[in-house]
Amino acid sequence: MTSTAALRSGHSKWATIKHDKGKNDSAKTKARAAFSHDIALATKLYGPEPSQNPRLALAIDKAKKASMPKAGIDAAIARGQGISATGTALETVTVEAMLPANVAVVLEFETDNRLRTLADVRNAIKRAGGNTTPVGFLFERKGRVAFKGRDGVTADAVLDAALEAGALDVLDEEDGDAIVFTDPADTKSAAESISKALQLEIDAMDIVWDPIEDTMVPLDGNDAVANLNRFLDMLGEVTGAQGLYMNATQGRADDGAWADLMARVASL
Repeated sequence: MTSTAALRSGHSKWATIKHDKGKNDSAKTKARAAFSHDIALATKLYGPEPSQNPRLALAIDKAKKASMPKAGIDAAIARGQGISATGTALETVTVEAMLPANVAVVLEFETDNRLRTLADVRNAIKRAGGNTTPVGFLFERKGRVAFKGRDGVTADAVLDAALEAGALDVLDEEDGDAIVFTDPADTKSAAESISKALQLEIDAMDIVWDPIEDTMVPLDGNDAVANLNRFLDMLGEVTGAQGLYMNATQGRADDGAWADLMARVASL
């Protein structure tokens, strides 16, 4: 992929699950996860001092009004700086694995104990019937920035601004929001350029593992979905999950089962 790759506009493949945290999560857990995300992102973008960061101050105020514990707010601010709540530097741990049905997964965690996290994740993979093995060649590393839509800003305007910022791809969502993919090294600069040009709020910003299209594996049915859900249950026992990326597609799985699975994946 080069900076001259053609831009395209179309539905985001994760648009329908963006705000759905899964039917098994409580409303309070969903709300706190959202507040934590907003606080961490605001800190990452503009710094940890609320007095100098209006976006962070607003996010903290909303969290407090929703009775989010101070410890949770402090932990989110710390995570936005790449440290734990105790001040220990967090390390990103990436684990690649092949699960049953030839589903490749890449998992990312932030942890202050690398060996413990690696052991816990590998144990979950083994219990799920998979094995740790290199699968990164089935994915492409990309920066991903989600923008909240704004009245008067068209998809074409986002496309033009993204092109000017050197983006690789643009996906427009039904609700007017937009997802921009970039070279990993250009993620923050492209996000800020587009945000400034169109006065759009940055809703999320991360580096992702995007599965290569011709390596995608269709699931055989709902049993395959159930197996992946059990794997997610096991991962729930490991703290610090930041993302799970897989090369599975819906295949013969029911719409509802697939949507529920995608919601759980998106909530990591």
